[in-house]
Amino acid sequence: MTVNIKPKAKTRKLWLNIHLYLGLIFGLFFVMTGITGSILAFYVEIDELQHPELVIADKPNQQKQSYETVFQALKISEPARDKAWRLELPDDPNRMITARYYKPVETEHLAFEPLMLWVNPYTSEVVSNRFWGDFAMTWIYDLHFTLLMDVNGRIALSIIGMFIFISLCTGLYLWWPSKHVLKTAFTFKRHTSSQRNNYDIHKLTGIYSLPILVVIVATGILLGFPPVKPAVKAISPLYSPASTQSTLIANGQRLSLDYIVDIAQQQFPTANVKWIETPDGIMGSYRINLRQQGEPSQRFPKTNVWLDQYSGKILAVRDVYKDSAGDTFLRWLHPLHSGQAFGLTGRIIVCISGLLPIILFVTGFIRWRQKQRNKLTQKPQ
Repeated sequence: MTVNIKPKAKTRKLWLNIHLYLGLIFGLFFVMTGITGSILAFYVEIDELQHPELVIADKPNQQKQSYETVFQALKISEPARDKAWRLELPDDPNRMITARYYKPVETEHLAFEPLMLWVNPYTSEVVSNRFWGDFAMTWIYDLHFTLLMDVNGRIALSIIGMFIFISLCTGLYLWWPSKHVLKTAFTFKRHTSSQRNNYDIHKLTGIYSLPILVVIVATGILLGFPPVKPAVKAISPLYSPASTQSTLIANGQRLSLDYIVDIAQQQFPTANVKWIETPDGIMGSYRINLRQQGEPSQRFPKTNVWLDQYSGKILAVRDVYKDSAGDTFLRWLHPLHSGQAFGLTGRIIVCISGLLPIILFVTGFIRWRQKQRNKLTQKPQ
């Protein structure tokens, strides 16, 4: 006797199988990126806990050294590094200045593994010197974004993210309730079997966390997939500065960082200076990165001023409030993914949300095993 299965039931079974096998195949990747993402929401603070020397305990005279003095300390510490340095200026007075030398000869074959130095802004003492990837937080960062496989890993993780995104969407389809059971679809049913409890935990964890997980997964996919930027550019123009080379002057001397920062600050008087990039060679220019009020990224804002290293002439300016729709879209991706767009609250939400894939995977796996056992007990002997 042939049992006729209704088309709706066939469709549901199809999506149930897709949801199941995507979860089983890619669930552990979801768990891994979730846990590492939770850690990275506070990776600077965790790194400081692991390395107490990065926290300033004593501030002599409460007077910070000039930016130029800090830069000279870097050059003395690393005299062979003659290309551009990037100095991150922290908002917290107890935090070190972090300097990055992006293309050290030791790791130039890799896409991203800069040399990192931490400098005490009050004494200009270099207190730590490490390569990216050689310490815990940056290793976790590379695991989260590239699976420790450089550019190829980043692409692979974006593709895996697409399957996880589909899994989340199929979960929403399978959960979607009819009007007469709308109330129970959002509640945990008590005093019932362990199988039902496990199902409710899986269902409710998924549905209540879905808006946040969708944003985190979608932004993660877009951040890691190389064709995204060209695709956005095809729709909306993206900012690209004109020539930012300095004009070489006979016997010309590079202007000090402090003088350059003052000129850049005049362009955006209410903005905070976040990064200083020094010239890359004799034709290079300064790049000063500032954060205007309302920019979504706390650490990596996009307001920039490029200046001639000899004359201080402004070569290019990027004001994010004049950005195109494409630039606006791209600069929101990382702050949304990391939670920085909503300050400390956003980072806490991302940190908690990163632990939810563990619940979804474990309860989903248990439910699958329960169904497998039920099939075996119902199978005729």
